[in-house]
Amino acid sequence: MNSPRNFFTRLGRSLFGSRPVPQEIRDNFFFPGESAACLRDRSTGNFRSIIEESLEAWRSDPLARRIVSLTTQFSVGRGFRIGADDPAADEFLHEFWTHPLNRMDARLTEWSDELCRTGNLFILLSSDSSGMSYVRAIPAGLIEEIVSMENDIEQPSLFRLREVSADGALRIPELKTVLPAAFPESEGGEAMLHFTVNRPIGAQWGEPDLAPLLTWLERYREWLKDRWELNHYRSSFVYVVKAPALNEPLRKAREQQLNQTRPKPGTIVVAGEDEDWQALHPNFDSSDANLDGLALKKMIAAGAGIPVSFLAEPGSASRAESGGMEDSACRNFRQRQQQLLWMTETVLRQALLRGARVRRELDRDAEIHVYGDDIAAPGMTEGGIL
Repeated sequence: MNSPRNFFTRLGRSLFGSRPVPQEIRDNFFFPGESAACLRDRSTGNFRSIIEESLEAWRSDPLARRIVSLTTQFSVGRGFRIGADDPAADEFLHEFWTHPLNRMDARLTEWSDELCRTGNLFILLSSDSSGMSYVRAIPAGLIEEIVSMENDIEQPSLFRLREVSADGALRIPELKTVLPAAFPESEGGEAMLHFTVNRPIGAQWGEPDLAPLLTWLERYREWLKDRWELNHYRSSFVYVVKAPALNEPLRKAREQQLNQTRPKPGTIVVAGEDEDWQALHPNFDSSDANLDGLALKKMIAAGAGIPVSFLAEPGSASRAESGGMEDSACRNFRQRQQQLLWMTETVLRQALLRGARVRRELDRDAEIHVYGDDIAAPGMTEGGIL
């Protein structure tokens, strides 16, 4: 394993190019080390449960799927535009971006969705002999442990993965390092980049956007199920047939006869004078149920940082109040877009550094540009948001 000093030297070259590496980078300036992780991260079992529940909610709950898709639609939009100030680097990055094994325009949508579902994005980079790099996202559930630098919890050095056996069963053997340092500058081989959202200070792992919503999504789902059952049984009815006093055998025989030939809805029943037919309906009092459902939806919308109108609910706010809520939502989406832009630029920088090892014409220090769509509420310009 490389020493922390060597790691900071490589990181300094990555960040500062040919300029002198700041002394604090070389001399282990950072002090909140790996030991602080236990203070702010969820327990391993709890975290795995949260991301599994978030994934299941995204798969089966329309509101959860809508919240995730809204975040991606606003933050990614029609896609990102990339470029570099060096012509050779610009051509190389576009080759990387459009390569059939990368298809970055499509991957941006997947990455944004994954950040919403798990709060973490693990990007595996591999390079071939020509210097071209390829990216794959590793599910957060397969990462067993993140090993940080001894003096800085925010800089991962090793990732330990859960091992999949030949029969497909998931097991955890002796923990071993399977991937090298997170910022490979010139070593080649495979390497991992880790990005997070909703990460508490002092923690290693991010948090899913859906995490605080899971309880309320479940309650809304149960409420909706109860409403469906209530309305289903409200439309049910039974016939009560009153007839002259009959002995028990005759009564049972008549009841069996009517059950075998019960009238269908819309049919006409002609009964003799000795029978009186009535239909009994259940009587459920649920006049305030709509307010209950709206209250649950408002809690979900508040947790997601969006107006309730984004969840197919007209709401009751005035136009001015509604515009204010949309402005706040746009600020939220803009912040997520900024994070995605930075993540994308980081991946492109690593691809360029790896390509420059083989393709000498590439300027490894070329400035990289990544742009996204403007995000603004109706009637506002981009400048009105930030």
